[in-house]
Amino acid sequence: MKGAIDLHCHCAPSLYPRIQTDWELVEDLKASKMAGAVIKSHESQTVDRTALIRMAEPGLHVYGGLVLNEMTGGLSPAAVETAIRLGAKIIWMPTVSARAHRSYYRNHRSGRIHAATPVSQRGEGLAIWDENRRLWSEVYEILHLIAEADVVLATGHLSPEEVVALVKAAREQRVGKILIQHADLGIVPLPLEMQRELIREGALIEKCYLACGADFRSLSLETMAHTIRVLGPASCVLVTDYGQGHNPPPVQAFSRFVGEMAGCGFSDEELRRMIVRNPRQLLGID
Repeated sequence: MKGAIDLHCHCAPSLYPRIQTDWELVEDLKASKMAGAVIKSHESQTVDRTALIRMAEPGLHVYGGLVLNEMTGGLSPAAVETAIRLGAKIIWMPTVSARAHRSYYRNHRSGRIHAATPVSQRGEGLAIWDENRRLWSEVYEILHLIAEADVVLATGHLSPEEVVALVKAAREQRVGKILIQHADLGIVPLPLEMQRELIREGALIEKCYLACGADFRSLSLETMAHTIRVLGPASCVLVTDYGQGHNPPPVQAFSRFVGEMAGCGFSDEELRRMIVRNPRQLLGID
């Protein structure tokens, strides 16, 4: 765990029930000797709050970003430019506002995650393209801003087809850091061959502990380990996506996840590639 960074944590303050505050996460990071974390919020940017954390804890790499949901401005180049200028490390495509996310929950209305959704889910949601599958001009503007700043483009809860189109456009716009979010999670799972193709396009794949947990049970740990073997640890990043009020705190979950992946046969070197080197590369940490 020493030097590790979890790129996908949720904390309070939030409209969603969270197990701990930002500052409680910070204390856990220090106790575990992790290097840091990225705090993500579906309903607000997290750049300001993480800047304050770094002022108080300059030895930690705790960063934020912006999710392009309806409540944060949607597919807004102005919102992206502002977040980047304030220090955003990751720009996430829509999550709870994504059309694919809304479609999933229309067909899966039972369960803890849906019941806990406190934000408006009116309308069909956001897509990155028009009815002819042409990307909106705003998407190209956003990709240009991300490329220019050399921050991370994360794919959010877009459909697999949107992810492929977005990554192609991002490469054309010279985006250098692309993270395919929780590729195995049941909301918008990506076939393994598609994950391989996205790696060939230069993306890294987020392997998310939440996908294996009781909320989704999208796949077993053993199956996830198999996918990592197929893709290669050099192309994967281990994250938790934890922080929900009913789940263990992110650092506790991260420690468990890493231990379980070690139990699946990954060496210390392979694990550190996925929890130290790859996250640092994405965040631009020397």
